[in-house]
Amino acid sequence: MAAGVDPRTPCIIGVGQHTWHPDDVGDAGAPEPLDMWEQVARAAADDTGTGTKVLDRLDSLDIVYCQTWQYDDPAARLCDALGIAPRRRYYSGIGGTTPQVLVNQTAERILGGETQLALVTGAEALDTQRRYRKRGERYPYRFKPDEKRPFPWEAPFHPAEVAHEVLQAWLTFALFDNARRGHLGVALDEYRRELGALLEPFTAVAAANPRAWFPVHRSADEIITPTLENRMVGYPYTKYMVSIMDVDMAAALVLASHEMADALGVPSDRRVYVRGWCYATDPVYVAEHADLWRSPAMVAASRAALAPAGIGIDDVAYLDLYSCFGSSVNLARDALGLGDSETRPLTVTGGLPYHGGAGSDYMTHSIATMAERLRGDPGTFGLVSGVGMHMTKHVYGLYSTGPGPVAPPDEVAVQAQLDAAPRPSIADTYEGAATVATYSVVHGRDGAPEWGVAVCDLPDGARTYAKLLDRDLLVAAEREELIGSKLTLSPVELDGASGRQRANIGVA
Repeated sequence: MAAGVDPRTPCIIGVGQHTWHPDDVGDAGAPEPLDMWEQVARAAADDTGTGTKVLDRLDSLDIVYCQTWQYDDPAARLCDALGIAPRRRYYSGIGGTTPQVLVNQTAERILGGETQLALVTGAEALDTQRRYRKRGERYPYRFKPDEKRPFPWEAPFHPAEVAHEVLQAWLTFALFDNARRGHLGVALDEYRRELGALLEPFTAVAAANPRAWFPVHRSADEIITPTLENRMVGYPYTKYMVSIMDVDMAAALVLASHEMADALGVPSDRRVYVRGWCYATDPVYVAEHADLWRSPAMVAASRAALAPAGIGIDDVAYLDLYSCFGSSVNLARDALGLGDSETRPLTVTGGLPYHGGAGSDYMTHSIATMAERLRGDPGTFGLVSGVGMHMTKHVYGLYSTGPGPVAPPDEVAVQAQLDAAPRPSIADTYEGAATVATYSVVHGRDGAPEWGVAVCDLPDGARTYAKLLDRDLLVAAEREELIGSKLTLSPVELDGASGRQRANIGVA
């Protein structure tokens, strides 16, 4: 054992990833998720340099929630496929932070002596499922549960958000980016050019990554210019700027204590140590975010993740910032203090719009790719981030090939400080003048603007939502800054997502 290294120090000792590209699999598509889990688990075991004996000694198994198919008992089915019997078996909930959270929890159990060897894996065959449905066929997945299970939403929908259709992630994340633009005082066209410049390097990384779903290098202009192939989705985002979930890919991580890695004979150059982590949350509902242009939870979680290693962001060589949409990258840049002159790539995979964001499992890929990158540059640090729900959940993980002191963060204290900050209340409806805090315009599949939504500040300090239906207002909202202007709100009855709803209609 290396001198001075705590035997319970957690480290990644094996990674496995695979992407089933449509051109490679044909009409049959990718295998079902159970087979995908098995394949990448065996690949991760092989990657340890010690062979599949690693699987026989696993005492913990975590599977990231799979949107493609709900098995009757996912963990048991994978254990049977691998011929293993870990005493701990867990199937997660949803969210872009999930894989890193599972790693965090595994690392804590390793530090506490509860776990010595663990597997974290996830997979989606959503593109294959989509193509089968398009043909009117049903993919022959196995082990169907006896009863259909509800999707595991973590929070109830707010009635005001339902009434105003503030539901889709490409819309809510656009609201945050537009709020940031308004806060910075950047002109609309200039901000969209900045988004293109932000995302162009992501496509370059994806183009060099054989596992990427879209390995195509696109120019900034190509990314932001609306066309028939790249329609505007929710202003300021075009299709090329939003996460793609319908992919066929899987990834797996094998984690061990330093002591177990020694016992297995894992070469030192295969080990990537978990050096820090933290999870924190902002408010659940968009209008509850006091400052719609920033994320206090990102600031708190990133600082807590870096603290155990005693380093700052300038000491981190490699980054993978969660990139479901531009705002998740921009708010993370702001939280970390990364300015426009930053030269480090902000992704190691290509990001969710170009590498592909497989349901809740993207971070398993980002962590695995980060481990590979760090192995190629020993002694450096890599930081990954995750975002879940509508800019609510945030997680950071710090990694290095060099071991060092590590301790779980005091997440309870971190969250208590965040929760102590005041937040606006949400008024379901309002009649009268209100000030626009942020907004977005929704476009149809033909590329034309269909409707819009605004988050509005009310005179008493509360917030409300407003639906924008006036065609002239929708056109103007993409040419002139609407943030800070006044709208007149009138409550009306509309067909909401769950029947008749009371919603505000905003007019200039």
